[in-house]
Amino acid sequence: MPHIPIIMPQLGESIAEATIVRLLVQPGDDVQADQDLLEVETNKATMTVTAPCCGRVTSISARVNESYPVGVVLGQIEATAEESARRGLDPRPAAASPVENSTGPAHHGANTTASAARASVEPTVRGLPVPAHAAGASFLSPRLKARMQELGLHAADLAGVAGSGAAGRVTIQDFELFVASLEKHRLTEASSMRVAVADAMRRSWTRPLATVGLPVALERLLAHRRRGERKAGPALYALRALALALAENSAPAGRLVGNKIVHPLAIDLGFAVEAEDGVLVPVLRNVDQTPLRELVGRYDELVELARQRRLPPNATGNSIATVTNFGTFGLTWATPIPLPEQTLVLGLGAGRKTPFWDEAKQQFVPVMEANLTLSFDHRVLDGGAAGRLLTRIAALLQEPEKL
Repeated sequence: MPHIPIIMPQLGESIAEATIVRLLVQPGDDVQADQDLLEVETNKATMTVTAPCCGRVTSISARVNESYPVGVVLGQIEATAEESARRGLDPRPAAASPVENSTGPAHHGANTTASAARASVEPTVRGLPVPAHAAGASFLSPRLKARMQELGLHAADLAGVAGSGAAGRVTIQDFELFVASLEKHRLTEASSMRVAVADAMRRSWTRPLATVGLPVALERLLAHRRRGERKAGPALYALRALALALAENSAPAGRLVGNKIVHPLAIDLGFAVEAEDGVLVPVLRNVDQTPLRELVGRYDELVELARQRRLPPNATGNSIATVTNFGTFGLTWATPIPLPEQTLVLGLGAGRKTPFWDEAKQQFVPVMEANLTLSFDHRVLDGGAAGRLLTRIAALLQEPEKL
């Protein structure tokens, strides 16, 4: 009978690999087409690898808690010739994955295993939200770079190492002493989520970033929220206000590439959701064209999926700005960092009662107020442009019925 390979699929844009979390079947089990076989975890979500056809599982070469690249063979299913022909599958033994071909002779037949490919694959952290290859700005000798690449480290990891070389440069000897010293400490594995977030922030910090902020009254927003059938959170109000402001002038959300400003094609906005050991950024599409009341359901759905790390591929990536509600942690002020491919991140602080001078009453009255912050790439925006954008967002929040 023909053997059909179980192949690690492309689980999303820019996803290059996934970690096996759980085996849902064992060799000898009969399976149906599209039945879940393995549960895998990427930087963005937990997903499943499904059966390509009906048949019997003859082998599972993938191992739990190990990562495998897209296209590698994870196991084999013995299928009937009729099933293979009906589904248009090639009944011949599986060929080696492109990764295997890149490092040596191809392996053919049912003996092709994920472990063979694993030996030739360098661990990567991808998918959040663009691939990373750049090292830090510090001078590193070719030998030191090669050694760091071997261990999967970046220049930022050496920020606390005192160099003994010329002009304080870190030598290979300094590096090896640093690595040896780590063994004296308690070490735990960082999750793929934590590593991906760290990598994104490292790349973001290569740009000159700045933050402006102003207080905004929430009385009208909260009153409008109380009247609504479906209760939108303050962050969704801010997201919609940001979308309308950018629809009026999208230049502030443009990206600087060389000597060109790349303007966005659509007002697709992300919002930060705290997940286990990190942050995910679901995306709402065409927010400027969708009224607030129609966004509530989708927003709530994406928040729940993000917390479960089960966001669909079409709900991540390609957003032009992000909204983060750091007020949920009781913070009144913060300076969030834009994602590497974005220019802007809008932050919302915790609301609190503050005294406001009422001219009509000639006295101070208590008003619910929160701080809005806008962090931005200073290469694209100056303080004036950022201030005008933030002021426009604050003004839109004073007319919540128009959102």
